[in-house]
Amino acid sequence: MHKNSPQPHIRRIFYPTFAPMKPLTDCTTYIHNLIAEGEHQQQDFKFEISDARKIAKTLSAFANTQGGRLLIGVKDNGKIAGVRSDEEQYMIEAAAQLYCRPPIACHMDTYEAEGRSILIVKVEESPRKPVYACNEDGRYLAYLRIKDENILATPVHLRVWQQNGNDRGEYMAYTEREQRLLNLLEENGSLSLNKCCKQTRLPRRIVEKLLAQFIRYGVVEPRFEGHQFRFQLKT
Repeated sequence: MHKNSPQPHIRRIFYPTFAPMKPLTDCTTYIHNLIAEGEHQQQDFKFEISDARKIAKTLSAFANTQGGRLLIGVKDNGKIAGVRSDEEQYMIEAAAQLYCRPPIACHMDTYEAEGRSILIVKVEESPRKPVYACNEDGRYLAYLRIKDENILATPVHLRVWQQNGNDRGEYMAYTEREQRLLNLLEENGSLSLNKCCKQTRLPRRIVEKLLAQFIRYGVVEPRFEGHQFRFQLKT
């Protein structure tokens, strides 16, 4: 490493025991501005953290999508309740380090607003996907952030990430089965994974692999509609 190269930011790897109070001149205005945005793809409100495994699900969703931030000590309706930030930080640390696989780094800061402490947890999009979260049954599942919801990733998403992580690349032949799947999507507009398997009469693992390849090549795109992912030709 060059002697003038910037050193890595340690707090992105190790967690402080207590997040420092942010020295803003008007923290209340800053917090109110964030709350005014509401919950969305990159922001979530939490009244408190009572279960590290449950919060790991949100961390997984942020890390697998575009990153995001948690406002802890804020109710779903936007009302500021406040937290004891040191206790909340321990729960976040456990969620990120013990219940996420691979472990992820979070940046935490405490703000004062309306005389109460608000903990803001920022999560970057992970370069190593998928990030799994351990659920109450001990199973590791990967999630995506869609609008203001954490949605279970499909096997197709997992294959996309797997293919993206293959440094050797992947060869895709164009045969009758590829054409059959593309024709089906063109005729129907969008289909669920189950419908794709049923109507192409191809094994599920083959359909998953083909859809993942088409997504990577920009031919097909997944859309979340009616509480499920559907796949369609990219326009």
